[in-house]
Amino acid sequence: MSTHIGAEHGQIASHVLMPGDPLRARWIAETFLEDPQQYNDVRGMLGYTGTYKGVRISAQGSGMGQPSMAIYAQELFEQYDVQTIIRVGTCGGVSDAVKVRDVVLGVAASTDSAMNRSRFGNVTFAPAADFDLLRIAADVAEERTMPLAAGGLFSSDQFYNPDREIVPNLARYGILGVEMEAAALYTLGAQFGRRALSICTVSDHLLTGEETSALERQESFSDMMELALETIVRLEQKPRTR
Repeated sequence: MSTHIGAEHGQIASHVLMPGDPLRARWIAETFLEDPQQYNDVRGMLGYTGTYKGVRISAQGSGMGQPSMAIYAQELFEQYDVQTIIRVGTCGGVSDAVKVRDVVLGVAASTDSAMNRSRFGNVTFAPAADFDLLRIAADVAEERTMPLAAGGLFSSDQFYNPDREIVPNLARYGILGVEMEAAALYTLGAQFGRRALSICTVSDHLLTGEETSALERQESFSDMMELALETIVRLEQKPRTR
């Protein structure tokens, strides 16, 4: 077992869905997975493994922010040989191209975090999603006529950012949503040569002030979860070769 995940080897599937909230991981397991088994409760960061349409899938909480995401994603990739992580969470919309309840596929993730500067120095590394996952997810969403946008995310280190100009500036450069984890996940996916994708539901809009109700968030999250699960099933049906 690893430092922060109490699972034995073999208890975690090759494909992992990662919400920030560990209680969401439990909800995913209980709602969508057959015969879910809990493998982790270290620090309350719950993790479960079950099956969906015959495919073995795990759901693991990541916590909030890039440092927390990086801990769990690295241990999953490095110590449990996980091949695919899909982050499933929410973002704040910052573009006229999206509205609340839309699903955003994060093609790439900009960030104000110092984490990648410590890795690359003066080089500005551009963390990006896995193309196979991105393409499959887009196809599934189109078939289901889901309200979908694909583009850049901004992974912020601050939930309450005092910089009032950052949102309109991001919008001018085509960023669709603000969240707090994707850049770290994509960087680690690149480091370990694994598949990573962030799928976010727009829970509120930072330009218009529009917000979703608790019921709307739950319904939107269910749609997003089915999109993520179907993406993994199709990935298994058409495995990537390297």
